[in-house]
Amino acid sequence: MVQAGASGPVRAAQYVRMSTDHQRYSTENQAEIIAAYAARRNFEIIRTYADEGRSGLNIAGRDSLRRLIADVQAGSADYEAVLVYDISRWGRFQDADESAYYEFICRDHGINVHYCAEQFDNDGSLPSSVIKSIKRVMAGEYSRELSSKVFTGQCRLITLGYRQGGPAGYGLRRFLVNEANEPKAPLARGEHKSLQTDRVILVPGPDEEVETVRRIYRLFVVDRRSEREIATILNGEGKLTDAGKSWSRAVVRQILCNEKYIGNNVYNRVSFKLKKKRIVNTPDMWVRSDGAFEAIVDPALFDAAQVILTERARRLTDDDLLRMLADLLGSYGTLSGMIIDEVEDMPSSAAYRSRFGSLLRAYQLIGYQPARDYRYVETNRQLRVMHPDVVARTIAGIEAIGGEVVVDETTDLLVVNREVTLAIVICRCQSTPAGSLRWRVRLDAGLCPDITVVVRLEPDNATVRDLYLLPWIDVGARGKVGMGEDNGLDLDAYRTDDLDPLYHLLRRHSLEHAL
Repeated sequence: MVQAGASGPVRAAQYVRMSTDHQRYSTENQAEIIAAYAARRNFEIIRTYADEGRSGLNIAGRDSLRRLIADVQAGSADYEAVLVYDISRWGRFQDADESAYYEFICRDHGINVHYCAEQFDNDGSLPSSVIKSIKRVMAGEYSRELSSKVFTGQCRLITLGYRQGGPAGYGLRRFLVNEANEPKAPLARGEHKSLQTDRVILVPGPDEEVETVRRIYRLFVVDRRSEREIATILNGEGKLTDAGKSWSRAVVRQILCNEKYIGNNVYNRVSFKLKKKRIVNTPDMWVRSDGAFEAIVDPALFDAAQVILTERARRLTDDDLLRMLADLLGSYGTLSGMIIDEVEDMPSSAAYRSRFGSLLRAYQLIGYQPARDYRYVETNRQLRVMHPDVVARTIAGIEAIGGEVVVDETTDLLVVNREVTLAIVICRCQSTPAGSLRWRVRLDAGLCPDITVVVRLEPDNATVRDLYLLPWIDVGARGKVGMGEDNGLDLDAYRTDDLDPLYHLLRRHSLEHAL
């Protein structure tokens, strides 16, 4: 048992994590148990790390646990212990050694991890070590068993004709039905069912979208237009995809080969179980229910499209595919699935995965080793860690000047005073060969926020340099904004070191809205 020193209680941090497996694991319940444990053991909780709605299968996406480990390793942790509800909240890692590794990092820096709801003291004794190892394995096994049960249940629902996960896609919409298969209501993008007994099916979308899908098939099969040509036609007419974006070769290709447009419900084409390696399954592993939904494309037209796609790929031998891939590498200097899909007259990235098992295998056969810029990866991780804090500071700053802020659960936009929307973008700093600094801002054309708060970082990509408040009405049409150390008058007008000028922009947009 940890005893308080002469100076008072032992300083501790608590880590709480909630997934969706059981209400008893809510962060509030965990905090109550941890608080009671701290009172009995004379701990003073001075800091909280919380991951809400996060899977415990691995550390990816668990920003708070990553920040905890980073603080410990950097020597900036101002506490002597970490309190956790139980072993499963620390993580249901599929490799029990991974759970032990993160605990070892803490212990190696003089910080002990305490599992407050377990029936043993984590004191390093033989009994506690044995029990802890067993519970770590049990926590991982629980996830494996749950994954198997969920998959079996999903497969059963697929065969009954119900939709499982993901957006409906262009030309289709999700619709809610009850346990008797009676229609209830349409589901908008981002909406989910509220009753466990309800089910989701696919129904035809708006007439304009349905006709566009049929037109895509006619252009491809009858007029022999390529996917790229079809995308160009649709973009020229100002049409957008269901995601509010421009059409591309890859998006058109996805519509041409998806059986949901002829009413078939197909599942398990790709596996990503327990957040491990993504696997493209062979057709014999697919789970399907033919004729589950109302078709919006004539099956004969769909079959004709598949014949064209198959023949196009069949004409090319393995050597032909690899030669084209090598030529593409020579032209671009790098390869990715996006590059492959966007180049005219190239087989799709899916064709390479199907023929060679994976894109990585195809790369290896032409002697290409994808280079990963680990500094870039680390910067992205740092940005993910910073983002919640920047959002919280922004909300606090707006509330300090009298604004009311609500976070839109679907878009992550901040809604101020119920009428003005804000997006927060953190921009990494990049150095040119000449040594000057550059920042690249991508404005979200799909959401069109009234104001984009651009947080520019210093060259260390860890410190905030300044803020730019970019009204959509002024800069939204640009799509992208390139920034240097010195910018034009139109941008410098919105440069600031704090959020006070946001007050004036909010008033401006409110007045424009009222007028």
